[in-house]
Amino acid sequence: MRALSVAWRPAAAWNTLWPALAWLLSLALLPWWLGLPLLLALLACALLWPRWRAPGHVGLIRRGLRWGLPGLMFALQRALGGDAFALGAALLGLLSGYTLLAGLEAWLDRDRQREPVSTSTPPLEWPELALAPVDPPAQIVELQPPAWQLAGADLPDPRGGTVSCGDGICEFANGGRIDLPGPAGAVAQVDFSPRGDWFAACTADRHRLLLWDRRRDRRFELRGWQLCGWHHEQPWLSRGDESAPLNLAAVLGSDDLD
Repeated sequence: MRALSVAWRPAAAWNTLWPALAWLLSLALLPWWLGLPLLLALLACALLWPRWRAPGHVGLIRRGLRWGLPGLMFALQRALGGDAFALGAALLGLLSGYTLLAGLEAWLDRDRQREPVSTSTPPLEWPELALAPVDPPAQIVELQPPAWQLAGADLPDPRGGTVSCGDGICEFANGGRIDLPGPAGAVAQVDFSPRGDWFAACTADRHRLLLWDRRRDRRFELRGWQLCGWHHEQPWLSRGDESAPLNLAAVLGSDDLD
């Protein structure tokens, strides 16, 4: 069906174009004193007979004037000898004719311009307009600050059991293990999200941060980012106390972290 539609459109355009070209060529070949009365007759139909102002008739008259005017000017310059003076006179007549045609079209469209613009919904009254929301409601993010603990003893796991950290490794009750950031033997701090879905660890200088998504077993090691807190069981990070916190998806430039 699509191929049939594409093949039909050029034929439809040609069926509209060839009568206009034939009309232009006819006025160019006829003497100008025969072509001028034909164009004046079209103009009189548009101005004097209201029934010719119907949309279909008006469109036909407009195309007749637009395409017929160049043909008439070509016949005129041919009658004047075809020299530079004749060409200048034809161009001046063409410019003047299209200017008058633009004024005629504006006059014919005066009723259409006066029609009120219909709206699907009535306009709001002042009280409704004043109470209408201007922007989408902003989401308030309340962060639960991290509760850092030194990684050197058995720590309670929010999911149950304890976590044993030592020699740069944390071992979980379910058998999971994770390497702490920083060199072996360095002091590190650890934290859990409120439900324990995330595990976080950072070096003592806070320059390296490790995040472990325990539900999907995905680990992220970041440099220069600090854990600001937890919101809806997701970590929010910043580069310092003066920078605004961002969620992990914004930091990584990925939306596949929900």
